[in-house]
Amino acid sequence: MSEGKLLPFRRVEGRTKELSDRALVSAVAEGDQAALGALYDRFQRDVYRFVVRLASSSEADDFAQMTFLEAYRSAPRFRGDAAVKTWLFGIAANLVRNHHRGTQRKQRAHDSLQTMPRRPPTDPGEAITREQQRQWLARAIDMLSPALREAYVICVIEELPGKEAAQALGVREASLYRRLTDARNAIRAAIEEMQS
Repeated sequence: MSEGKLLPFRRVEGRTKELSDRALVSAVAEGDQAALGALYDRFQRDVYRFVVRLASSSEADDFAQMTFLEAYRSAPRFRGDAAVKTWLFGIAANLVRNHHRGTQRKQRAHDSLQTMPRRPPTDPGEAITREQQRQWLARAIDMLSPALREAYVICVIEELPGKEAAQALGVREASLYRRLTDARNAIRAAIEEMQS
């Protein structure tokens, strides 16, 4: 992670180290920048790891940074219905989702799918390695629509429980599980296609 590109939030000092996650958000809502720094210190790795799976790695720093800026603006509206990490994931997912809605982004994604190789180059006699499987899975995830990718990443990779994941993405649990099933089916089909 290229942390050098991220905003230099004020570092945690004194009382902010002992505050609970929810208390930090309350302090942020009151404009406490040290609390924002503490929130950033606690969750920036999780948020970055989450957004890098939803967006390209070149955009991940920007999305992670925007997540904390949006958290600063949204903190007064935090109701505490979900864990702070879930709330931050929801903010990040919305930022990425809104970005993906742009027609220019959709066109670039479509173009990149058209030029994607059907199969990674391998020696036919060589057994498939874990690295190849990981690469195929990563490609298959990248091929998912943004809604299916969000559901797969938040449930399978980030391992958030269904109720929290649905809350973070702003969808009903039934919709989330349908998307997750569709994502798994699409990933399975894409990997089978890559292997053939």
